[in-house]
Amino acid sequence: MAGGAADPGAELRAFGWFRDSNAPQPYGDGPGSLRELRAREFGRLAGTVYLDHAGATLFPKSQLENFTRDLMENVYGNPHSQNISSKLTHDTVEQVRYRILAHFRTTPEDYSVIFTAGSTAALRLVAEAFPWVSRGPESSGSRFCYLTDSHTSVVGMRKVTEAVNVTSTPVRPEDLRSVGEPGAAAGGPDCPLPHLFCYPAQSNFSGTRYPLSWVADVRAGRRRPVGAPGTWFVLLDAASYVSTSPLNLAAHPADFVPISFYKIFGFPTGLGALLVHNRVAPLLRKTYFGGGTAAAYLAGEDFYIPRPSVAERFEDGTISFLDVIALKHGFDALERLTGGMENIRQHTFTLARYTYAALASLRYPNGAPVVRIYSDSEFSSPEVQGPIINFNVLDDNGNVIGYSQVDKMASLYNIHLRTGCFCNTGACQRHLGISNEMVRKHLEAGHVCGDNIDLVDGQPTGSVRISFGYMSTLEDAQAFLRFIVDTRLRSAGGQPVPQACAAGEARAPSAEGEDSPGLSPQEGALTDARVWTESSSAVHAMAVPPPLCEATRTQQTPSEKAAGVRDGDLGPHVITNLYLYPIKSCAAFEVTRWPVGNQGLLYDRSWMVVNHNGICLSQKQEPRLCLIQPFIDLQQKIMVIKAKGMEPIEVPLEENSERAQIYQSKVCADRVNTYDCGEKISRWLSKFFGRPCHLIKQSSNFQRNAKKTHGQDHCPGTTATLSLVNKAQYLLVNTSSVSELHQQLNASDQNGKGELFPMKDLILRFRANIITNGTKAFEEEKWDEISIGSLHFQVLEPCHRCQMICIDQQTGQRNQGVFQTLSESRERKVNFGVYLMHTSLDSSSPCFLSVGSQVLPVLKENVECHNIPASEEHQDVIS
Repeated sequence: MAGGAADPGAELRAFGWFRDSNAPQPYGDGPGSLRELRAREFGRLAGTVYLDHAGATLFPKSQLENFTRDLMENVYGNPHSQNISSKLTHDTVEQVRYRILAHFRTTPEDYSVIFTAGSTAALRLVAEAFPWVSRGPESSGSRFCYLTDSHTSVVGMRKVTEAVNVTSTPVRPEDLRSVGEPGAAAGGPDCPLPHLFCYPAQSNFSGTRYPLSWVADVRAGRRRPVGAPGTWFVLLDAASYVSTSPLNLAAHPADFVPISFYKIFGFPTGLGALLVHNRVAPLLRKTYFGGGTAAAYLAGEDFYIPRPSVAERFEDGTISFLDVIALKHGFDALERLTGGMENIRQHTFTLARYTYAALASLRYPNGAPVVRIYSDSEFSSPEVQGPIINFNVLDDNGNVIGYSQVDKMASLYNIHLRTGCFCNTGACQRHLGISNEMVRKHLEAGHVCGDNIDLVDGQPTGSVRISFGYMSTLEDAQAFLRFIVDTRLRSAGGQPVPQACAAGEARAPSAEGEDSPGLSPQEGALTDARVWTESSSAVHAMAVPPPLCEATRTQQTPSEKAAGVRDGDLGPHVITNLYLYPIKSCAAFEVTRWPVGNQGLLYDRSWMVVNHNGICLSQKQEPRLCLIQPFIDLQQKIMVIKAKGMEPIEVPLEENSERAQIYQSKVCADRVNTYDCGEKISRWLSKFFGRPCHLIKQSSNFQRNAKKTHGQDHCPGTTATLSLVNKAQYLLVNTSSVSELHQQLNASDQNGKGELFPMKDLILRFRANIITNGTKAFEEEKWDEISIGSLHFQVLEPCHRCQMICIDQQTGQRNQGVFQTLSESRERKVNFGVYLMHTSLDSSSPCFLSVGSQVLPVLKENVECHNIPASEEHQDVIS
C-alpha cells in the first residue's frame, strides 16, 4: 500500500464483524454492562489505558471489599493450631483447594494443590523434588528439556539439574512441532529413567498458545523432545494461559501445573500454587522439612516421618492463609462479573484480534509498515493465540524505534504497557533475530535485562507488549491505536498531536462520539487513520506563572537572555543563565551568582517530596510539583516555599543534628540517608497535593558517590559525590540547541497565532543548571571537558530525556509535541543537554559560578585530564 492517499485501514472491517464472527458472550445483561462494570468496579482506571494484564491484571473493587468484610467479621487463627478460630482457617483453606481444582475441571482424587509463593517458587519446588537420576558409568541419566519459548523461571531450573549431573536440553518450538515418532521411547519396566519436559501453555512473550495435546503426546512417547529412552513427565507452565482462558486438566492431565493467582484475580500477589497429579506425587523427593510438614521427628536423632498428604509435606511453615482465603473472593468476583473463563477468553481474544488487524494494516505514505508484529499466528482463533500483541514500532525507513522511547510516549497518553524481553530471552531472540553472540555484545555495551538500553548499533534489544484483561474495553484498544497513529502518521494525516489532559483530568478517548465521531463500541470501525486523529481533547490546567525571586537574584528571564540566539550566532560560549532546583522536581530558582559545593551548586536538589510510603515523587507522577516555588536566602539560612493559594512557609537550610531522625530512602536505585523536615511543612504539602506528603532532606554527613558511566574513564584521583540528582552534579544546555527545537516546534503552528512554545518555556522544561549561548546546535555533545574560569568539568554523556520535558513548568500542563518533535529530529534517541562533573574542586576556598562567565570547551579528540593547582581555585568564576 503506497502513496499518501492510501487508506491505512482499508482492509479493516467494522468491530461488529469481529464481535459477530467470534460470538463473544457479553458480561451481564445488556450491551452497556461492561462500561457499567468498569465504572462500578474499576473507577480508578478513569483516564488510564491499562494494557499490561499479562504482567498483572487488576482486581475489582467488590473483591477487595468482600475480602475485607470477611476479615472484619471472622477470626482466622493459625491453621496449625487446634482452637476454634484455627479450625475455621483450616476448613476455609481446604475449601479453597477444592475451589481451585473445580476451576481447572479436576478433583482431589486426581490432583493435589500445594500453595507456594508464586509460580516461580512452584517451578523451583519441582526442580528440587523431581526424582532425577544422575549421569554415570552405567546410565545416561535423566534429561531435563524445556521449550526455548519459556519464562526465565523455567530455564533457571537447569541450574538445579546441573548440580545433580543431569543434562538439560533446550527444544525449539518448530522442532517439537515437526516430531511425531511412534512410541519407541515410551517408558516401561526396562526403561525406568524419569525425564521432565516443560513448556508453556501460552507464551508470555507473544501470546502463542501451544497445543495442550502435547501433554498426552509427550507422556505417551508419541512426541519426544529428545531421543532418550525412559518415562517422560510433563510440566505445563500455565501461569500466563489461565489468566484469560479455562484449563481442563481432566482432558489434559499434566503431571505438574504451576500457576500464579494475581495473574487471574489481580489480588493477592505473592501467592501461587503447584498442582501435582497424584500419580506422580509419591515420586517426589524432599530434603528440608519445615513446621507443619512432619508427622513425627526427633531433635536428637536423624528420625523424620513426613505427613501423608503431598500438600502437607511440601508446604513448609505456615502458609499465607489470609491470602488463600482472599482467593475465594477472587473466584466469586470473577464468576459474578464475567460468567466464567470462557467468556473472558472470547472477550479478550476479540479485542486482541481487532487490535492486531488494525496494527498490521497501518502504513506510512511510502507503503512501509508502521509496526513489526512478532507472532506465530494470524490471530485466527483463541486456540492458537492469546490476548497478547508483541511488536516494535518502525519509522518510514523500516528502522526500529527503541521500546524505551515508545514507552515514554505512551505514558504521555496515560497508556500503560510493557517493554523489554519480558523474562523470556528465548522467544525474544527467535522473534527479533538476536544471536547468542549479540546477547553477549549487548551485555558488553551495558545492556542488562530490564533496563532502558533499547537499541545497540541500531538493533533492538527488546520490544513492546500490550495485553488485554477481562475488564479491557474497545475504548482501550481504540485509545492505543489512536496513540500509534497520532505519533507515527501525524504528518500523513495532516493533524497535530492532540494535547494531553491536565493532571488528574486525563481520560481515554471515548467511543460515543464526543471525542471520536463515527466510532461506537458496537458498530464503530477503525478504518481510517484520519478518523483516529480527528479526536483531540485539550483540558487546560490552571495557569500559575512562577514569580521571579526578589531576594538573591537578578530579575532576568531565560527568554530575555536567550531570545534571538540561533545556529549562526557564533559568539563566545558564555553562561547566560544559572538555575538550581532546591527541591527535586519542583520549580527552578534562578540566580546570577551562586556558590559551588562538593555536590554541585550549593543546595541543588538537596530536598525532595515523598509520599506516605517514603517514595520520591516526581513530575511524572505529580506534574503539580513544578508549581512549588522554592527560594533560598543564604544570609538568613532559610528556604521559603511558595505556591498559589498557599501561605509562604519557611524551612531551615540545615538540620539540627541532635534532633534530626535519619531515614533511608532511594534515588535512582541509590540508598540515601535523609531526615524529615517536620510536620509543619508536611501539612503544607499535603494540603496542596490533597494527599499525605513529606519533605525530606539529604543528611549532611551522608556521602553518595557517583557511579561511573559505562565506558567512561573518569580522571584519576577524583571521587564525585551527588546530592539527590538522578545522575550527575550538573546539567548543561545550550540555547542554540533550544533554538533549533524552538523553530521546529513553531513550524507546526498551522494557525499562525503566535509561538506554541516560547523560548523561555522550552528552556525551563529541560531543567538544566547551566545555560550557555554562542555555540552551534548540539555542539556540546562533542565536548569532552569544559573550563569556566578556574573550575574544570568533565562532560560525561548526553542527557537521555524522559516525558517530563512535555510538562509546561509554569502550568503543569502536558503536551506531547516536545518529546515527539525532539525524537523525530534526533534520530529517535531523545538526547538533550549534557551531564557535567567536577574533575577537581578545592573545598577549602570559596568558589562561585556566575552569569557572564566564559565557557571554554575541549573537544573529545583532544582529551586531557587537567590537575588545577589549589591556589587557582578560589576566585569567582566570571570572565
